[in-house]
Parts: sequence; C-alpha cells; structure tokens
Amino acid sequence: MSQSLTIALSKGRILDDTLPLLKEAGIEPTEDLEKSRKLIFPTTDPNVRLLIVRATDVPTYVEHGAADLGVAGKDVLMEYGSQGLYEPLDLKIAVCKLMTAGPVDAPEPTGRLKVATKFVNVARRYYAEQGRQVDVIKLYGSMELAPLVGLADKIIDVVDTGNTLKANGLEPQELIAHISSRLIVNKASMKMKHARIKRLIDQLAEAVERRNA
Repeated sequence: MSQSLTIALSKGRILDDTLPLLKEAGIEPTEDLEKSRKLIFPTTDPNVRLLIVRATDVPTYVEHGAADLGVAGKDVLMEYGSQGLYEPLDLKIAVCKLMTAGPVDAPEPTGRLKVATKFVNVARRYYAEQGRQVDVIKLYGSMELAPLVGLADKIIDVVDTGNTLKANGLEPQELIAHISSRLIVNKASMKMKHARIKRLIDQLAEAVERRNA
C-alpha cells in the first residue's frame, strides 16, 4: 500500500495559517500556491501532495478518499456533518464565532422566524433544539443584506471582528459555536496509512503547541 499522502486545503485565511504548520512538519509546496492556477501541488516531501479545493468541498474530498487528510473550519464540518471523518486535531487557526445576528435594537420577532444563512443544517438544528419554528433561507454571500431588505429577520454567519455587521446596522446576538480549523482524516486512510498519518498528526500537534505557547 502506498504511503503517499494527499492533503486537501482551501485558499484564503485557512491556507495562510496552515502552511507554516505544515512547514514545521517538513512539508512545503514547491511553488507559490497563490500565483498558480494549478489545483494539485507537489511538496518538498516527495510522498505528500496538496489539493486546492473550495472550503466547503474539503470534507467531501476527504470522506470519499480523494484526499487522505484535509483542513476545514469547524463551521464547515458542522454544516457538512462529519460522521464519515476523523477529526483528530484542533489546529487553533482561523478562530472566529458562529453567531446569530440581527438589526441593532430590533424587537424579537414574534411568530415564525425567517433566518438567512449558508449554514442551513446548523440553523435548522439550532432552532429545533430551542423548539422554535423557523423558515431558513439559503444564501451564499452578503448575508448582512437580508435583514436590511426584509428577506429575513436574522442571519447566522461566522463573526470575526463584527465590523461588517456593525457597518450594516446589525449586531451579533446568540453564540452558536466557537470556530477554528480542524485537521480531518479519511477513515480508510487512517487504517491503511496509520503510522504515516499518526506521525504527521503528532508533528502538527507539536507545531500548534509551539505556536500557542
């Protein structure tokens, strides 16, 4: 069985924060990921390659074995439902919060609540636990617009500084979850390539510890 590893990553903040951790484990892309249009990259470790995919697709690639490992935000994993994956390590990067938000000082809506979000499954679970009747409206971006034009009463989104909410007359309200990026592993790969993956998990765990010391 080949001991080569494929790691799925997504561009942006998670990639920027993951690359230094991989570097400490002896894994660096051999070219600049930001400047290339390629989607598969060799690394300084001849047995490791990187796949660049959309953030929301990382769990799919890993669960179905197209990648052995991946790095995904806890928000993406909560929405995806990660029963088919191992989640052995919190990388403690890309830290933010998943929250409800609504117009500043607006009274709590009565009756059926309209919530706009790209986290449809999270929203349904969250309000079901509260026994609240909601209509969930799926949006892919510019969530903040929804309450301003009457599409929704509230939104559910990741909040970092809260500046975008504030600029649009909204305020964060209820905390749903603290979010950070996690290392995820394909279950079959964990069995077949256990020693190789375990070593990488240990190296990354040490790098995370040093970074947060």
